[in-house]
Amino acid sequence: MDDSTPLPRASYPRIARLYRFQWEAAQNAYVLLFPEGMVQLNAAAGEILRRCDGKQSADAIIADLRAAFQSDAIDADVEAFLRSATNDGWVEWRETVTP
Repeated sequence: MDDSTPLPRASYPRIARLYRFQWEAAQNAYVLLFPEGMVQLNAAAGEILRRCDGKQSADAIIADLRAAFQSDAIDADVEAFLRSATNDGWVEWRETVTP
C-alpha cells in the first residue's frame, strides 16, 4: 500500500497472524513479538495497534482515538501509521469482521 492508495477505512484491520501484540512490563511498552524477535512500540503505535482487533473498522478506530485523545487532528497520523504497519506486514485487512 503506497501513499497514494486510499486507506480502506471501512475495512477491519487486525494484527497479522505472524505477530503477537502484548504489553511488556519489562519494557513498559506494547510490543510486537514475532519468530525472529520483538519490536518495541512507542505509545502512539501501541494505542493504534491495540485497537486493531479485526472487530473495528479503521473509521471506528480513528473515531475512538479522536475521543480518547480529544483531538480532531489525528486522522492523517493514524492513517500514515496504519499504511506503514500494513507495508511492514504488521497489519492485515478484512472486508468483514473477524470472528
